[in-house]
Amino acid sequence: MGLLTPLAVRIGALSWMPKLLPQVVTVDTTLQRVTRGRVSILDIAGLPNLTLTVPGRKSGIPRSTPLLCVPHDGTWLIAGSYFGGPKMPLWVHNLRATDTAQISVGGRSVTVRWRELEGEERARMWQVMLRTWPNYAKYEERTDRLIPVFQLDRA
Repeated sequence: MGLLTPLAVRIGALSWMPKLLPQVVTVDTTLQRVTRGRVSILDIAGLPNLTLTVPGRKSGIPRSTPLLCVPHDGTWLIAGSYFGGPKMPLWVHNLRATDTAQISVGGRSVTVRWRELEGEERARMWQVMLRTWPNYAKYEERTDRLIPVFQLDRA
């Protein structure tokens, strides 16, 4: 965690953040392009992150999404929270349509296999994720959908 993490947590808790997510993604994408992938908004906020790349389920074109992640026991946990918005993030549908994905972590590319966590295992890992990003609890309150949690393991 970094000096700006408490500020990021406060901003991430704002109820109107889901409406700004497209603009946040655009700014982050631009920042990553300008810095050649070395810096993202999540880096500035002092939060662990990765870039997930999966083929589009319809187009087959690789799609990259920067995501907050929680490193845990040699794996990475990610959640399809979309700031608690009502719609499922598109990357979730794309990930579910493939067996493996690419992630970029700390400038290194890694091929991963994924699995969606369910039941008690999801509940346990959700608690692990809340320690890194407490706003996941707020996002859960904002939406009627179950926020999916995925574990990424090196392939």
